[in-house]
Amino acid sequence: MDINNFISKQDFSIKPLVLSMDIQPKLNLVINGHNFSYKLFETLQCVAKTFSQREAARRLGISHAVLNRRIKDAENKLGFLLVESSGSGSGLTKKGLEIMTQNRILMDRLSEEERVVICGGHISTGLMDSLCHNYGLDAAIYSTDDESAVRLAEMGLTDILTLDDPVHAFIRDLDFLPLAYDHLVLVSPPGKDLHNLEEVKGKKFVEVPHSAQRLAWNTLDQLKINYNITELCSSPYTALSMVNGSQDLYTFLNRSLTRGWEFFADDTRHLLTSVLYSDHKGLEEFLDYVSGRGQRIVEDHGFERI
Repeated sequence: MDINNFISKQDFSIKPLVLSMDIQPKLNLVINGHNFSYKLFETLQCVAKTFSQREAARRLGISHAVLNRRIKDAENKLGFLLVESSGSGSGLTKKGLEIMTQNRILMDRLSEEERVVICGGHISTGLMDSLCHNYGLDAAIYSTDDESAVRLAEMGLTDILTLDDPVHAFIRDLDFLPLAYDHLVLVSPPGKDLHNLEEVKGKKFVEVPHSAQRLAWNTLDQLKINYNITELCSSPYTALSMVNGSQDLYTFLNRSLTRGWEFFADDTRHLLTSVLYSDHKGLEEFLDYVSGRGQRIVEDHGFERI
């Protein structure tokens, strides 16, 4: 999917939600030449929040069959999946998440109040949310994978880009600001203990593409430990849910997010970074706070100070 042609036009028509003057925008999008109603994006957002198509249908006040048909019709037009299902529930695919991120950013741009827009990886935006709250910065924060976040920043849709894996900043020679240090832990199914590296051999893993997990895969390769990536998902939260709901799936996730086995702490230690993409008033002062007094918040949330 060509990100530069991702959205060919937008329908900014205002649709009143009630008979009073409480007027809110509803955004329709044309994607790859196909017109999609705002109802599709409400559906995807609800699935992402509930991890369940049936629960999403209940909250939206429609039948499960209607919700499923709405998603399948869109997938057939686009030629790729928007929603993926597993034994632990349903979630958005990478492309589904990318569409929803763009939709939310455009919705925020329709707001009368100009807010700072921050977009980045799931872990770094979670930290940034707490830093904004403690600093008092009113910001709209969007979580996606690092690659998608970089593309959105390059399109001029974000004020601050945050990255879970610094390699994306290095390969693009971006002028980044360190946010915090973190490392990866090996997460196992409930009740499955690991006592040594030998027990890691042959295990089945869930991968989150474009994340800092590359450090874990590189380490396993260097140690010549065989492993099998059998599942892919779009966020670390989905990966954690999949492992917790299985008997034989494993994954690597950030220590700041969850507890796990610390076999590769030194090998997977890495920086979380941010890149300023606009001259929005006050953002340089905010980033000064992040690298100074804000480091107390960094520690409180399970990260290491820079």
